Amino acid sequence: MFWQDFPMRQWLLDREVFLAEFLRLESRGTLTPTCRDCGDTGAQVYRCIDCDGRELYCSGCLLRRHFQNGLHRIEVWREEGYFAKTSFKSLGFCFQLGHPLGESCHFPVRSSHNTFTVIETNGIHEVTLNYCGCGTPPPHFVQLLRFGWYPSTVGFPRSAATLRVLNTFQILSFESKASAFEYYQSLARLSDNIGTTTIPDRYRAFMRMVWQYRNIKMLKRSGRGHESSGAAGTRQRECAVLCPACPHPGVNLESDWRDAPPEKRFLYTLFLGMDANFRLKRKMVSNNASDPSLSNGWAYFVHESEFKEFLNTFGTLVIQEPSTCSNHNAVNKERGKDGLAASGAGTVDCTRHDMKRPSSVGDLQKGERYVNMDYLFCSSVELEELVEVVISYDIACQWSINLWERLKIYPSWMRVNHDSSTSYRFLVPKFHLPAHVLKCQTKYSFNFNPKVGRTDGEGVERGWAHINPIASSTREMGPGARRDTLDDHFGDWNWKKTVKLATILLKRITDAVPEMVEHRELHKALTERLPAEDVSLWEVELSAWEKDTSLPNPMETRVKALSQNAVRLQLADEEHADASLGVAYVMHEEISASHLISMGIDLEESQRQTAMTAASLSSTTATDKQKTNLKLRMSTLKRKIEAWIEVQHMYIPSLRMVRARAHDAMDEQLEIPAHEVLLRLPSSLTSTTPCDMRLLSIEWKLRQAQASDALDDLREGLRLRSYVLIDKARFQRGQVANTRANTIVVRCQAKVNAAANRYCAARSALAGLAPRLGVEGWENLVPELKKGDIRAAAAEDDDSEKARKKQRRKPGGTEKEVASEGHRMLSWIWRHAGVGEQMHGDGALHDILRVEWCKSRARQDRWREEVELLQEEMRRVQQFLLHRAATWSKRAADLASWCLPNVPADPLFDAGRVAFALNQQEQFLMMARHCGMLWCNVAKYVQSEGRCDIVPRSSSMREEDDGEDDEVSPLQDEAEHNAPLGSISVDAL
Repeated sequence: MFWQDFPMRQWLLDREVFLAEFLRLESRGTLTPTCRDCGDTGAQVYRCIDCDGRELYCSGCLLRRHFQNGLHRIEVWREEGYFAKTSFKSLGFCFQLGHPLGESCHFPVRSSHNTFTVIETNGIHEVTLNYCGCGTPPPHFVQLLRFGWYPSTVGFPRSAATLRVLNTFQILSFESKASAFEYYQSLARLSDNIGTTTIPDRYRAFMRMVWQYRNIKMLKRSGRGHESSGAAGTRQRECAVLCPACPHPGVNLESDWRDAPPEKRFLYTLFLGMDANFRLKRKMVSNNASDPSLSNGWAYFVHESEFKEFLNTFGTLVIQEPSTCSNHNAVNKERGKDGLAASGAGTVDCTRHDMKRPSSVGDLQKGERYVNMDYLFCSSVELEELVEVVISYDIACQWSINLWERLKIYPSWMRVNHDSSTSYRFLVPKFHLPAHVLKCQTKYSFNFNPKVGRTDGEGVERGWAHINPIASSTREMGPGARRDTLDDHFGDWNWKKTVKLATILLKRITDAVPEMVEHRELHKALTERLPAEDVSLWEVELSAWEKDTSLPNPMETRVKALSQNAVRLQLADEEHADASLGVAYVMHEEISASHLISMGIDLEESQRQTAMTAASLSSTTATDKQKTNLKLRMSTLKRKIEAWIEVQHMYIPSLRMVRARAHDAMDEQLEIPAHEVLLRLPSSLTSTTPCDMRLLSIEWKLRQAQASDALDDLREGLRLRSYVLIDKARFQRGQVANTRANTIVVRCQAKVNAAANRYCAARSALAGLAPRLGVEGWENLVPELKKGDIRAAAAEDDDSEKARKKQRRKPGGTEKEVASEGHRMLSWIWRHAGVGEQMHGDGALHDILRVEWCKSRARQDRWREEVELLQEEMRRVQQFLLHRAATWSKRAADLASWCLPNVPADPLFDAGRVAFALNQQEQFLMMARHCGMLWCNVAKYVQSEGRCDIVPRSSSMREEDDGEDDEVSPLQDEAEHNAPLGSISVDAL
């Protein structure tokens, strides 16, 4: 067990053995070199480093054994006593095309200059190559393709890349985002890592072959080789990988889906997510004429020329008003820079399953302009048959305001139907919502709007995280190469998501059912404790708001706490009324009692700010000007405090004696800084110090208002910090920009800290006043503020929340510690209504209960909707896969002999076409079987409300090693391939 837990320690004990064996591999492996096949002991021996065993052979036997592996790397044993690199070309090996391996050609045609360069996974090789010249042979590039080599040109190719190396690089670039240059340099180093051999420079040719290979693979997988019109007949969007879980009428929806009752229409909702990515820039390199796209509009990018023509026509007609919400940079800033052809890219995604949508990606020129995003939105939904659409966009509150008016001036195909038959709703992603103003945080919330389940709207951001690493290489590409490269990566991202849907949806419903039950019971318990007539009224009010969000929102508090200014005005009015009656409590001709306490609280705040400034200035790094300003500030503050104390002694005479005693006990030479002078407000006095009860009452009211204002400032500071962090992550690139952004974050944090300190000071003062005034239960109105409570509404942008996520993954950590609004564990600062006179009494309590009940109902409904949506998505995924299998089955049944345009008739083409279709059919059938096997217990699991096992016994669920909340991965058994499909079959389609 010890060595299983610490394998590296065990390896350390045998490290010397490994070193010795590595050196042993440099020898011939025997003291008497003998050819492994013929037994010749006197011939020069060779070995192949790409073959297992590293056996020794003479040159003749080596050539005979490698007639199928002429691109292996070989070494020869030199007389000096070591192995040196050599090549099959030096041994006379020649590749003969057009004939089976090992056969010769009667009329061979040598390649140009009698040399040919082949790029393979193990390096870059110079070989001898003969084409077939018998009869009427195929063109040279066709002979290369049939041999499994991709030609660099179609005329007189001098180099080629094996299909293995092209496929390997494509998969590697998908997973690691390695550039073609990095990969090519790696191959060159495999061929020569000491710089003494001249390696042919075929980098540009390799780039061209990779580009063409991607295009051919896309056409092949989309079935264009099974259409008589071939690649030339490809329509826009046709080559995109579609999301199987989204609704596709005629593919994975029932024939009567439009007749669903109103309460079930949400099951056919299309959830879209829009966003822009300013990392996907492109420099002013090349142009569309010299670098055209090979698949213009066939997959995810929109048709470039049509898009540019639209922008040139309408770009200046759309007036974009400044943002009225949180000063969004995406709206207000133009991010175009000199030397950039594209400042970024915009997209429309499937936000529930994080997949790119067809014809929904386009370049940005000057920031996130509405005209660009309008085009992408209309292009994405142009051919959709829709009844419900939810659009998630981080600036939806601004973009959607005049959307329908803007569409009226655009071309007719962009005038999206939004009448009563189709409903469009605009919401803000959950992570971005806290950066919006307060009025947006319920109106555009996924948590509170109905019929959206537990969708978070952040699917686009997860897609950007996947594609961002490739931005450094695509920014240097021409327009066509960049679009085709990104299209290829988007297609791979969609396919990976498709493959993982079985486990993703299984994990989601496994978590959703218990949550649905829990929140239903919590809401039921809360409802039973409330008056039935109030609940009925709230039910009607909430239902009305869900249908029309312009109505008053029942999830927003309507009883507002009094601010400090309002309380001060109220106290001034009371003192004026008392003066009219001749009973005013006035000890100074200009400063009333309420004015005195207000000034004291303001001086207390000035002391805190001065103390923070003094603490931030180091004695060694502070400049003379900073030190001078601080001293002047302290002197001014001290004079104000001394003048205020003189007035205070008129209202509280006993303080003269208290201060005199304190002064006598002090060192006369010690000067007290202004920010450390004790103000001795009524809340800080002991019970033995006489003080008029009216002063205590005045400070109580002002401190309540101070606590309420501080809490508002704290929430606003956290929202501002969230916005700044989001802007920094999305837009700021480079050292200068990030340094400036970090400075702003520090300033935001200082505001948050100041508001928290002010709240704590107000609460401490209330704690001192309450016993003398006989007030009880005030702690519930002014809760204690702990360090862990100071966190943003969105956990992802808060370091303390990230720490909580790590804590959750530790033994004993709990999910509830970090639960969001859907799990109802937000910090109390976001749920607290406030304090003050208006917050007392039945009206305030009724207001708080209404808000809490409505939010509880919303949480219950969202989880119930999520379970229903997941069940429908599972059904759609299986139906989609079976429909795809039926499509390929139909293609495989086409046994007629025909050929693609400009391609000679060839019976082997027909055979290959059928074979590929059968392979694709079986692939989709296997995926459908896999889903059926994993989901066979889902209906029972939902019906039993999570009281039975959801994973079949032939599978098991395991967590990922890194502890992230990713999808679980069921382990398949060998019988999965033959698992039944259930009631749905390909024949039925």
